[in-house]
Amino acid sequence: MTIKPLFDKIVVEAVESEEKTAGGLFLPDSAKEKPQSAKVLAVGPGGTVDGKEVTMQVKVGDVILYNKYAGSDFKLDGKEVTILKQSDVLAVIVD
Repeated sequence: MTIKPLFDKIVVEAVESEEKTAGGLFLPDSAKEKPQSAKVLAVGPGGTVDGKEVTMQVKVGDVILYNKYAGSDFKLDGKEVTILKQSDVLAVIVD
């Protein structure tokens, strides 16, 4: 299935967090927090949003950091994805 976000929305897939702590202890799923980094799967076209012109700054394949409670979670083709506004993106991780 292909998804095409509208306006200033982006679709991301969470990047898996570490399974153990720095001290070597393994974390159960219930102890893990929601990931705050994700890979961009799809990007909307931008345009006029709430009377302001929005130019998209992220592109497909970027790894981003975003607000912890941002966006809405969905299941798409068996994968957990999040749809969020570009304004919820805090930074793009550059290698």
